[in-house]
Amino acid sequence: MTQTPKLTDRAALIRNRARAARAPALFLQEEAALEVKDRLELVNRSFTKPAVVTGFPQLWKSVLPDAQIVADNEVLELEEGAHDLVIHSLALHWSSDPVGQLIQARRALRPDGLCLVSLFGGQTLHELRSALAEAEVRVTGGLSPRVLPMGEIRDLGGLLQRAGLALPVADSISLTASYSDAFALMRDLRAMGEGNALHARLRRPTGRGVLHEAARIYAAQHADADGRIPATFEMIFLSGWAPDASQPQPLRPGSAQTRLADVLGSVESKLQD
Repeated sequence: MTQTPKLTDRAALIRNRARAARAPALFLQEEAALEVKDRLELVNRSFTKPAVVTGFPQLWKSVLPDAQIVADNEVLELEEGAHDLVIHSLALHWSSDPVGQLIQARRALRPDGLCLVSLFGGQTLHELRSALAEAEVRVTGGLSPRVLPMGEIRDLGGLLQRAGLALPVADSISLTASYSDAFALMRDLRAMGEGNALHARLRRPTGRGVLHEAARIYAAQHADADGRIPATFEMIFLSGWAPDASQPQPLRPGSAQTRLADVLGSVESKLQD
């Protein structure tokens, strides 16, 4: 039996979040919560048994006071068939088994219940990732894992179907934050609880030479006229429904009763061999 590779050091992730809680910078978590609320308002449905999977329970207790708040452990403490809404909030990128997380969320849903997921996408921090990689190669001659391997939207959308969710939808937003330098950005990442918690990370502090070279490269490649640097955060939102007979079903191939050419008012011609 193939074992799922271990992506995240959960103990390190929990330590990072505990440190962040002392002086948090949760503007991205708050933005994700606002986006989720906006999406829920577009659904013509009232949800009475919501659950939220999150690494920051206090924030969601204020957003959805009646929701069951669940930690984003690899095994989710969700009762099967107990909820009509499961929100997985900005934590799936830390999972070693994202499909397993979505399967657990789907099993916790009642028929025709909604699963709504937010996570960071592949364009997140592309400026910092590039600067760190280039700096480390120049200074040390090697490269170590520093930033999560986040997925692209075209790939992440397929996770919903793999998890058995119906009517899948994936969309994204891109946010840009401005910082005085790379060190200010890194301080903010620690205050978000998004510091390096990769299982394969180096277990010693990064040398000052690497960090200063990364800051120099970052500024040289991306700084604006005022010397400030941008940091990109791509948020991807996935939604899918627990299967139910009441949902729209695709027609069988060949069962259409109207020609597309007739609907478009165009002339149909055969392709040449």
